[in-house]
Amino acid sequence: MYTAFAHVYDALMDTVDYTAWAHHYRELMNMCAVPLKGKCVECACGTGSITLPLKKIGYQMTGVDLSEEMLATAMAKARKEGLNVPFVKQDMCALSVPSRVHCVLATCDGVNYLTTPEKAQAFFAAAYAALRPGGALIFDVSTPEKLSGTLGNHTLFSDDDEISYIWRNHFDEKTACVHLDLSIFTRRPDGAYNRMEEHQVQRAHSRAELRTWLKQAGFADIHFYGRQRMTQPRPGDDRWHVTAVKRT
Repeated sequence: MYTAFAHVYDALMDTVDYTAWAHHYRELMNMCAVPLKGKCVECACGTGSITLPLKKIGYQMTGVDLSEEMLATAMAKARKEGLNVPFVKQDMCALSVPSRVHCVLATCDGVNYLTTPEKAQAFFAAAYAALRPGGALIFDVSTPEKLSGTLGNHTLFSDDDEISYIWRNHFDEKTACVHLDLSIFTRRPDGAYNRMEEHQVQRAHSRAELRTWLKQAGFADIHFYGRQRMTQPRPGDDRWHVTAVKRT
């Protein structure tokens, strides 16, 4: 996953205000008493688009991802910005840290890519073990309404001079998973296009499931918020932010 996509990911996501995302995560971390300059691990960090702004804010960041290509891009961005951030290839479901941290993050749908209850439970348990007492797990997920309805069984496309894509989706009711098939076309200097294919799967976790799994892992003080808001979710929200604290 993300092997070919890593080379065009940032270009396709250039309209996302990652600085605003980072500042919202700072608000969530403040709510959970995560100290500035505290040790934080971002799982499924991708190209580091949130890891690096959080480093600039003052947190001691480490980025974790399974994709070597995404991590290579993240490291190149960190070097360009003069930031010292470790980026480590690791499965978030088997997260392992040399010393316990103040916060574990999983931003931009990282938990949706855990496509079975068992994988989500494994991640929550690993995150709990990685945290100091009183530390926080903070993540966001695309809502079931978004994955089953907005994406659902729809085809999306973008036609641009440099990068274009066709994005076909299929939602499986039995597994609560949406299958995403992307055909991406990048323009070459000679005017022709290279084509790459990417297949991804995301699961629509319900609030009840997430709360149950977090409690089973040992977390307390579990809260759900709407998309980049410090208020409870509303009907129609396409994203939830979730905070959970390790017992002291």
